[in-house]
Amino acid sequence: MSTAPARAPRLVVGLGNPGAEYAETRHNAGFWFCERLADRLGARFSFESRFHGLAANAREAGVWLLMPQTYMNRSGQAIGALARFYRIEPSEILVVHDELDIPPGQLRLKFGGGLGGHNGLKDTSAHLGTHDYWRLRIGIGHPGDRNEVVHFVLKPPRREEQALIDEAIDKALAVWPQLARGELNAAATRLNARPTAPKPPKAPKPPPADAGT
Repeated sequence: MSTAPARAPRLVVGLGNPGAEYAETRHNAGFWFCERLADRLGARFSFESRFHGLAANAREAGVWLLMPQTYMNRSGQAIGALARFYRIEPSEILVVHDELDIPPGQLRLKFGGGLGGHNGLKDTSAHLGTHDYWRLRIGIGHPGDRNEVVHFVLKPPRREEQALIDEAIDKALAVWPQLARGELNAAATRLNARPTAPKPPKAPKPPPADAGT
């Protein structure tokens, strides 16, 4: 099992598909996070052909932001190109993506591990030559039928799901200062905490014996 390194990310990648027809679909949750982080850091995206994507240099934060424009299953081409050019180690990369196995409103931050069948992660690992990079998984829920997955991820979330996903992204942005300081394990503890289940309502007290007399 790989040891999670305690170093700040130098590259944050949002996974998704380019084009207006995909902009609001569940598979683009990584793009949504990256766009909002760029706004927070005052960074602007521009298309960089050598990196096959939209890239932004948040100089004050010391981090590159990248949204590959190669379509999901070729995301690694863009990530590998930028990482090689700037000599960024895989352990200094944070890949943000949608996650079927987590309900909307929840997140998981982890280092390394399996790919969960995610095509964007598969190509990323192929181009980096390792699974040992950070991932921020944004829950989008599961359709319940594996045969419906492709259709599901390429459709927009329902209104209530979108609200929960937006709340999760807010939560991730709130811990960005920790991530930027390299405190990823501490950030993971905060982000990975499951919400507390609401307490069942108390049973009403029975009326006194002489009630109504």
